[in-house]
Amino acid sequence: CGGSVSDSSGVLQSPNYPGNYPNDADCVWEIQVENNFRVTLTFRDIVMQSGTCQHDYIEVYDGPLHSSPLLGRFCSGSFPTYVSSSNMMSVRFHSDSSYSFRGFQAHYSSIPAGHNTTIQCLPDYMHVVVSRDYLQSQGYSAQRVTLNNNRCRPTVTPREVVFNIPYNGCGTTQEENNDTINYSNTIRVASSGYVIKRKKNIDLHISCKMLRKSWQQVVYAAEDTVDVDEYQFGRYNMNITFYDSPAFQRQVRGSPYYIDLNQNLYLQACLHSSDPNLKVVVDTCVASPDPRDFNTLAYYLVRNGCPRDSSYATYYSPSSHFARFKFNAFEFMSRHPSVYLKCQMLVCRLGDFSSHCYRGCSSRAKRDTSSAEEEVDVVVGPLQLRGGDAPSGSTG
Repeated sequence: CGGSVSDSSGVLQSPNYPGNYPNDADCVWEIQVENNFRVTLTFRDIVMQSGTCQHDYIEVYDGPLHSSPLLGRFCSGSFPTYVSSSNMMSVRFHSDSSYSFRGFQAHYSSIPAGHNTTIQCLPDYMHVVVSRDYLQSQGYSAQRVTLNNNRCRPTVTPREVVFNIPYNGCGTTQEENNDTINYSNTIRVASSGYVIKRKKNIDLHISCKMLRKSWQQVVYAAEDTVDVDEYQFGRYNMNITFYDSPAFQRQVRGSPYYIDLNQNLYLQACLHSSDPNLKVVVDTCVASPDPRDFNTLAYYLVRNGCPRDSSYATYYSPSSHFARFKFNAFEFMSRHPSVYLKCQMLVCRLGDFSSHCYRGCSSRAKRDTSSAEEEVDVVVGPLQLRGGDAPSGSTG
């Protein structure tokens, strides 16, 4: 149950709905809609253990679970509606070990947030557009729009004032919390410099909150990586590439990637970010014959930084934005025509020795990341055996 949801509208419901939900469930849905839209969530059915809501309950958060305001916690009563203040909302469903009921069903959709100011969180910078119609309606001139650092000038078009604000310059500040690394700046709109000042200055506080936790999926083919979406809540841009040797000089560009059993496979994860003070490491890699299901037939190479396969090893990397590792093509492949690999990468602050990037193998719970970490998910594949390899029927 739970997971990341990115469609513009949809339905959330408790496990087994309309049948009874299981005991000891803890499900978290992250709803992330299009850039400059908001999430509206309406509950249509709620049948749960009522009372003080200490045992079974639903929680709705205005953004990521661990760092956002709680909009509501409930287990019965009327059917509430919630609207997020950004393009992200989280919903948590919890049940204890006793009593079970039908649960809940809720519908969500995205609504425009208004377009006086729009923000895109791109891999290297914030792209911010301020409407000149809005400025003129408030009595301000486009020529008086600046950043804190007024050496970083906008582009002024007939309809818009456009800023491309780097994450590592122009006065951008950085802040960390449990779920995100936040990059913030302020656009100032100054009133005209008359002796008698009749208008107040406008400060537009803008922020890109880059999610620490997300999976990147890569198939066993270098060109089939999935780039991460960019929103007001954004995700770090990461890809994984296969190389033909431990020298990491020549990329494997064929798709699918045809391999032999017990062949060494060399991979490099690359974080695309203009922030030099980040470090990336491999946290978890799991293989599956189905790129949509990494639970039913899952084979872990490494989990929570702890190697599970004896052939798994890491390599020195020339940059903190790279993570290099290898494993052998395993017997798992002899029973399935294609294998996909899903890797969860950790992004941490460079030099933060309390983070899991520096601590290595850990038995922590999945959500128990430090304030200076972000998890990014990548899936690669497919890997396929060369034509001459006959299935042996064994499984790794």
